[in-house]
Amino acid sequence: MSAREVEERVKNWLSSEGLEIKEKEDPRANFHFLVRYPPTKHGHLFNVLSPKNRNLLVISSVTQVDSGQQNEMSTHTNSDSDGWEEWLHETRLQLTRSNVDWVLHVGHGKEGPGPLQAFNLSLPIWFDGVTQNEVMQSLRRLWLSKLSVIHEIKFSYGPGVGKPGPVDDWEKAGNQPPSQPSPSTEKVETDETGGFGTGFDPSEWV
Repeated sequence: MSAREVEERVKNWLSSEGLEIKEKEDPRANFHFLVRYPPTKHGHLFNVLSPKNRNLLVISSVTQVDSGQQNEMSTHTNSDSDGWEEWLHETRLQLTRSNVDWVLHVGHGKEGPGPLQAFNLSLPIWFDGVTQNEVMQSLRRLWLSKLSVIHEIKFSYGPGVGKPGPVDDWEKAGNQPPSQPSPSTEKVETDETGGFGTGFDPSEWV
């Protein structure tokens, strides 16, 4: 299939499932959709895009960790650095077992890793494997993997204060999620709200 054919099919499949879709201008992609999944007011923001010069569809989602939760993590790492590193280790293993691609943005502590500030989960689908079932199952798998991390953060470090915390890596890049060599993390949108159970406001789509 060509990128154009994939674009039309994916758009129709997502629409048929009642998902809200917004097209995003992206010079590095054949097409780039912003999608809310699941189709409820607590849906999460996902990127569905095809990088140029690749026979590839990438689905990804970025979550920024709450400021209050980051503070609790900092307290943990200061009082029990070994315990904090074990928590990070278990989180990495959990994501690896979930069979998704992942990037953790971890802050810089004085003597070791700082708090978990954001995480990006993604899945690639090559064009010869793009089907409605694969696209929808990929969204579902990423959503469940994301929920797993979010629930673990809430259980271990509380509900937070309702405000996204800083991300050191992005501040160095001008307060935006940086471009990565891998197409699975290029041109992503930050989900600062949906990941922690607040309502969806269409005005948040910028």
